[in-house]
Amino acid sequence: MALSQVEVLPNGLTLAVEERPWTPGVALQLLLPVGAVNDPEGMEGAANLLEGWLWKGAGSRDARALADAFDELGVRRGSSSALEHTTFAAQFLADKLEAVLSLFADVLVRPHLPSEALEAVRQIALQELASLEDQPPKKMFAALRRAVFASNHGRNPSGNKAHLETMSAEALREDFARRYAPQGAIVALVGGISFEQAKEAIQNAFGDWSGPGVGYPPIELTTPSAIHLEQDTAQVQIGLIYPDVTIDHPEFYSARLASQVLSGGSSSRLFTEVREKRGLVYSVYAAPNGVKGYSYLTAYAGTTPDRANETLRVMQAEIARLSEGVREDELARTKIGLRAALVMQDESSRSRAASIARDLYMLGRVRTLDEIEAQIAAVDVERINRYLASHPYQNPWIATLGPRKLAGVE
Repeated sequence: MALSQVEVLPNGLTLAVEERPWTPGVALQLLLPVGAVNDPEGMEGAANLLEGWLWKGAGSRDARALADAFDELGVRRGSSSALEHTTFAAQFLADKLEAVLSLFADVLVRPHLPSEALEAVRQIALQELASLEDQPPKKMFAALRRAVFASNHGRNPSGNKAHLETMSAEALREDFARRYAPQGAIVALVGGISFEQAKEAIQNAFGDWSGPGVGYPPIELTTPSAIHLEQDTAQVQIGLIYPDVTIDHPEFYSARLASQVLSGGSSSRLFTEVREKRGLVYSVYAAPNGVKGYSYLTAYAGTTPDRANETLRVMQAEIARLSEGVREDELARTKIGLRAALVMQDESSRSRAASIARDLYMLGRVRTLDEIEAQIAAVDVERINRYLASHPYQNPWIATLGPRKLAGVE
């Protein structure tokens, strides 16, 4: 199995390369610590606007010529802005590495940011924000995360309507100059290139990029509580957030396996108890989530108003029941499912590049598949049950969205 080589370059940019000489292609994941969490005050959504605006011309090319240049190199590409970071992803042939990186350097270091193109970017962002009204589960979780965090970690990555409407081109350019910097940025490359090739190409493209960037605010939590969003809908959306252990915790894999027992397929506890046995919901699941430095378990159910109270009660009971332990057969089945997902993910260069960048961002190092498999294998029934007994899932933040507030939920 190929090992990732990692080096922090003189300007602060972190380069990670996993050599796969048997493949002619390369997957790139470029992560920048630019997200809603460090959007300037009064400019929520700035990272979102910048991500779209960057493509409107860079270097010696206008927007059309820039798109054509990527297409002529056969680059499959995309970008997105999230809560904590903005990512740029690409797949291309290995012999195009220098040319592709040169284009990305133009986008990230020498964008035009033309005033006349900003309004179109703004309108797309406003439409994205407005679409929350047509996605009740997403709207409910956006409100729930804001209720969990007293810090900026509760912000909606799509932005704030009033801020999106009023941000000026000048203010956004100043924000770009401050936040788009190599310090803390990560470039992960997976495919048919050597580390030395990649390092030389990265230095040629980004060697003159400089700047310290900005950090993140400290995480601040609220006291667990319940909120309700009144909306005239036929269904009720229920969301729960429980504190969980972070990725660097020694029992992280115990927690991951426990969440899979809870919600890892049609034989999982939530699906079986809430949907199959009682027919309470059309959808129910739980999943690990979080931000750098704080992890949580998210649970969701969509049901009808007359079944909402019972659904919430049964969900909480099943999640709390984890503290009583899991069975040998549940753990064995969960291990197989989780390992299969990891193997499939590792086989994809694109997925591997994304996981390398994410590991470097969250942990400061790259985990190998062998390491992860060994950690999973080391969790036996006694160990996971000891962990669950000492780390019960209880006292969650709760959100509901629907025509009326649930009885007894304060």
